[in-house]
Amino acid sequence: MDLAARPWVESYAPGVPRSFDVPDGTLSDLLDSSVRTYGAATALEFFGACTTYRALGDAVARGAAGLRSLGVTAGDRVALVLPNCPQHIIAFYAVLRLGAIVVEHNPLYTDRELRHQFEDHGAKVAIVWDRVAPRVQRLPGDIPVTAIVTVDLIRAMPASRRLALRLPVRRARDARAALTTTEKPAGPRAVLPWRDLLRHRPLPHRHPRPAPQDTAVLQYTSGTTGAPKGAVLTHRNLLANAAQGRAWVPGLEAGRETVYAVLPMFHAYGLTLCLTFAMSIGARLVLFPRFDVGLVLDAARKSPPTFLPAVPPIYDRLAAGAAERGADLRSIRFAISGAMNLPQSTVQTWEAATGGYLIEGYGLTETSPVAAGNPIGPTRRPGTVGVPFPGTDVRIVDPEDTTRDRGPGEAGELLIRGPQVFGGYWRKPDETHAALLDEGWFRTGDIVRMDEDCFISIVDRIKELIITGGFNVAPSEVEDALRTHPDVTDAAVVGLPRAGGGEDVAAVVVLAPGASLDAEALRSFCRTALAAYKVPRIIVQAEDLPRSLIGKVLRREVRTQLLDDGPRAEGKGDNR
Repeated sequence: MDLAARPWVESYAPGVPRSFDVPDGTLSDLLDSSVRTYGAATALEFFGACTTYRALGDAVARGAAGLRSLGVTAGDRVALVLPNCPQHIIAFYAVLRLGAIVVEHNPLYTDRELRHQFEDHGAKVAIVWDRVAPRVQRLPGDIPVTAIVTVDLIRAMPASRRLALRLPVRRARDARAALTTTEKPAGPRAVLPWRDLLRHRPLPHRHPRPAPQDTAVLQYTSGTTGAPKGAVLTHRNLLANAAQGRAWVPGLEAGRETVYAVLPMFHAYGLTLCLTFAMSIGARLVLFPRFDVGLVLDAARKSPPTFLPAVPPIYDRLAAGAAERGADLRSIRFAISGAMNLPQSTVQTWEAATGGYLIEGYGLTETSPVAAGNPIGPTRRPGTVGVPFPGTDVRIVDPEDTTRDRGPGEAGELLIRGPQVFGGYWRKPDETHAALLDEGWFRTGDIVRMDEDCFISIVDRIKELIITGGFNVAPSEVEDALRTHPDVTDAAVVGLPRAGGGEDVAAVVVLAPGASLDAEALRSFCRTALAAYKVPRIIVQAEDLPRSLIGKVLRREVRTQLLDDGPRAEGKGDNR
């Protein structure tokens, strides 16, 4: 197979371009274009409160002027610690308008997690959810944050909802407490409310703008293979990935789509599909501070969604909730799943409920994030993550010798090259050198196979491979086998160090209601599908598995918990 010829374009859906040119400009230009084109149309909707593109553009210009008054200049980092809300969109583009760099943070981070990242990026200004402000104030004095801008989510809601949240009843008090706080973030750092930031005159159009090659975002990796690192994403990277996404869905109608932001925008997946892609097509972006089936279905009655990026558990819960309530999801023509394996059962249930397509894509923070996807059409191939995006090159190589390419059907490490590939890790030259090879090839750390038609199937992460008895064990293979047992609803498999060297295969399983753990029966079941060395030697039951906010199982946390708990005699077995 001649990968240089990009043979995968033959599997593209009709209307998807076979070649791709990166648009000129920056993310600031992207928003300016949408403001000019769709000015009177709704850009943002939050609990029913709507903001037009013209009003969004004005708020961004005022926010940029407010940040400039705080001393923010080109190249400075500005930390955003926000859930999905209109202020998040405004802050993101206001920072970029100055040529400064957005650093996204999960607002549920612990003090320790926040400290690590603030020490790393050195932001002087932080725009934060008011419930998080006390945590930012508690950061050590040697961290250079001098100003904290606090965001009250309730102020972005319609007046009727704000009044309802002030009712002297427990339900209203609880809802209000989940959205805002009365705690004052006392400390040495200056604090000002978000509304004060927007009281400035709009930043003049003549103010210097960023360049395409400038850094736009520092997006921290999840840390599943080590300490989180800041991936440096340029304006060109993110602009290219938004354009690749538009090209991948030829049925999109600019100015007429409604995109639901149920994914957190501080995650690379939510950032690109909502903050940039949706804005680039003049979509109505309906924002949810957290995923809630009831909130989504209620919003769908007023503003029916047409495009939904999410993860498999969200599709399962929405389909079940809609069936229970008799809600209509048939407005959703396009749904894209990422971050984890998409079960065929989820696809079937979702497509029966909506009549639209649900396809699986693939990407990483370092690829802005989307690098491949299943075609939106009859050529899709469930069970794979599809084919490379327009303008994207891939290679499958020997992970021990990246100069040696693997053939069709052979497992190897996936390398990616394209305009969406990041520029390296923030202030980590050694890690950057290890990840980026000559000629712009990025080592994903994922083991994949590519078939004759260039569809890619994920085998596993290199760093999560288990070495037992001199053999490599892919955790996902063992997990898949366990999940086919009728008593097992979910499973996570990791390697635990063995006293004599090597590792034991250990599994944590979530059982179906009413089932009880029979470790030996599970091992016997696994032996029918797996070689003996792959069968879990340790099997432990859990009520649930640790997951990221987008629902991905965190194997590293599973492993840490097992090591902290020590060996469980009832779960041990001999696979010889």
